[in-house]
Amino acid sequence: MDGNGRWATRRFLPRTVGHHKGLDAVRTTVEACVQRGVEYLTLFAFSSENWRRPEEEVSVLMTLFVSALEREVGRLIRNGVRLKVIGDVSAFNPVLQTAIREAEARTADNGKLVLTIAANYGGRWDITQAMRRLLAERPECLTRPELIDDAALEPFLATAGMPEPDLFIRTGGEQRISNFLLWQLAYTELYFSEDFWPDFDAAALDRAIASFGERERRFGRTSAQVAAVAPQSR
Repeated sequence: MDGNGRWATRRFLPRTVGHHKGLDAVRTTVEACVQRGVEYLTLFAFSSENWRRPEEEVSVLMTLFVSALEREVGRLIRNGVRLKVIGDVSAFNPVLQTAIREAEARTADNGKLVLTIAANYGGRWDITQAMRRLLAERPECLTRPELIDDAALEPFLATAGMPEPDLFIRTGGEQRISNFLLWQLAYTELYFSEDFWPDFDAAALDRAIASFGERERRFGRTSAQVAAVAPQSR
């Protein structure tokens, strides 16, 4: 969700105003995904590199995160949305950690959409922590590295139990992944939007989905092989 700060700067407003407007785009996108039958939506809200931003901006982001959790949980429940937060949340202050746990618990029984917020998250961190957890639980892998494969590592990733993403959308005109879901995006279709995140709406989402619908997803096979199998198969 890129471009909050630039959206505000171009309007001669403080960057923090852009983050507040970005929350409106989150609400719009979540509701649009529910309406379109999307079952999993993961939003990159705060990367492990974002701590490098000005202290005042980081403080506003943390405050906004807490208030959003408290205000939006009722809306999530009404829309059947289950909330999950992935990342190293231990770095957040206790108030935010409590708000995260409470919001996750209150929405745990919802089943229309799993909304995952990646906060203090990085793809390299995810792979590293997964490997550490794997070795802690299966110490035999230290002497038998041949036991380690994709299937062995995946249960320890932050996204364990979730399907691999079909579509990656980045707003704001930048064309890079920026340490997001590095393992999980191996076969994901990438879509880059020139819209700043506060301007991203249901119509913009539909354009991204339409672009995805035009892609041929081969997963290593030829076009002829893809045509010969059911659409949902890999």
